[in-house]
Formats: sequence, C-alpha cells, structure tokens
Amino acid sequence: METLQRLPFKARKSVFEKLEQIVDIAALSKEDRMKYDESIKVYRDNEAVLEFALEKGRAEGDRIRNLQNALSMKENGIPAELIARITGLSMDEIQALGRN
Repeated sequence: METLQRLPFKARKSVFEKLEQIVDIAALSKEDRMKYDESIKVYRDNEAVLEFALEKGRAEGDRIRNLQNALSMKENGIPAELIARITGLSMDEIQALGRN
C-alpha cells in the first residue's frame, strides 16, 4: 500500500482501473468467463495475424523498392557487384532486371 501511495495520481488511477477490470472478470459466471477467455484468445490471434501480415507486407515492399533501385542503378551503369552489395539482391536477380 505504501508503494501505491508513492505513485502519482494518474498512475494510481490506472492501477485501480486495472483492479476494477480484474474484479469484473472474476465475478463472471463460469460460462461467461469461458466466453470472455475465448474472445480474448480470438482477439490476440487476430492481432498476431495482423502483425504477421504487416511484417510480410513491409518485407515485400522493401524487396520491391530494392528491385526498383537496383534497376535504376543498373540503367545508370553501376557495376552489378556494387548493386548487390548495396541492395542485398543476388547477382542473378540483378542480371535478370530489365530483361522483360
């Protein structure tokens, strides 16, 4: 309790709000608690899927940007070895650029 009293008012308020949530959850019937737990699981699963999709999208965006930059460098006569070092692309990927 002494630690709680040393906290700033806003911090104490958030502690009591969290305690209120815990009490509300603890007061649920067994059936409602199971529904609540399942909804939390679904929410967390959705968050994990979304985060994975965002990371995958970022990685694909980075790859596309690297390919575009590599093509531009290649068109400007920069050696393929240097392009590979800068972009992280393989020599095969760089040599295939602009062949379409």
